[in-house]
Amino acid sequence: MKFPIPATLRVAAAMVCACLPGVSQTRAQAPAPPPPTTAGRWQDASLDDYRKHLVTLGGLTQACATARDVKSCDPLLVGLDDRVPLGVHGKRRLVRYGWLRVLFSRAEESDQAQQAPRSKKPVETNDARVRPKPPTTSQLLLDAVARLQADLAQAGHPQTPEADHAAERATMEAVLAGREFRGLKKPDARDSILERVNRWLNRLFEDVDKLRTRSRWIGRALIWGFLLAVGVGLAWWLLQMERRWRIRLLPEFDGPAPDAASARDWQLWMTDAREAARLGLWREGIHFLYWAVISRLESKRLWPADRARTPREYLALAAPEDGRRPGLASLTASFERVWYGGREAHEADYRRAEELAGDLVAGTMLAGAAGRTGAQSSAGSTAL
Repeated sequence: MKFPIPATLRVAAAMVCACLPGVSQTRAQAPAPPPPTTAGRWQDASLDDYRKHLVTLGGLTQACATARDVKSCDPLLVGLDDRVPLGVHGKRRLVRYGWLRVLFSRAEESDQAQQAPRSKKPVETNDARVRPKPPTTSQLLLDAVARLQADLAQAGHPQTPEADHAAERATMEAVLAGREFRGLKKPDARDSILERVNRWLNRLFEDVDKLRTRSRWIGRALIWGFLLAVGVGLAWWLLQMERRWRIRLLPEFDGPAPDAASARDWQLWMTDAREAARLGLWREGIHFLYWAVISRLESKRLWPADRARTPREYLALAAPEDGRRPGLASLTASFERVWYGGREAHEADYRRAEELAGDLVAGTMLAGAAGRTGAQSSAGSTAL
């Protein structure tokens, strides 16, 4: 529905439009101050500009508290927020005035109108749970004036260089030198790695717990699978440790069994081997060399004496990291070929087996001498 515009209003609008170009030309002739650098609802301001702004805001707040009308309490009068320099490495601090704008918008309404009851429900004044009465807008305006004055006083102090904290540092060092902080140390790379692993495990279990809440069987399967993997890994590690150290865990025994290879001195086996070689019995010579080495190793308790073992079982008893294992494996293979395999032995085969046996016997003697030297050193240090 359209309403007819009176002729007098049309004439007045035409006169106003005719006067506008002149007004704009007059304003254009006056020099305008350079606009401050702004970004959104804040502007870069120096300390002097910040102080002037605080003085202006204090006067506006007092005028608003006195008049309490729309013109004096317009939130647009507050202006933009200020970014003031701190004087430290060119940094700035943003001072916001949103709280004052909200207060101005509330101050447009009188205290009586704000405190008027919104509903007809009676209020029980004797109830201990009734909240305390909030401050009025007039009181908030007075508090705002005091706050602006305090900010102005703080902005008036000259900026001091960074304080020397020598006294505080000395006090902190004295506290850290106490008994309760004596065990502290700077974290190293190992601590950092352990902390990362700990965080990863925590996140893993948190994700598993969340997954369990969504689907119970998936979370339960993951937990049991993790526990099973840990158990299998632990069992495998224990088996490897037992295999590696079982030689050292052998119980003490008085002497070898009567039918064991070590029941006969290894030097006697070597003598028999040389005698067989002198007669050209290379196969028997390799046989005697093998049992001379077995006797020597058994006498050093590399394994418990038992003649019922096969050569391969003797070889399996040697630890993988034992330096004598490769030589023993070569000698065992040579012995099996000529003794059990029926292969004809030659002098070269005997000389090779004799060389291997000599190295194994010499290695065993060196290991025993090193062990005795270590034991004597340990006993000497204990006596000292």
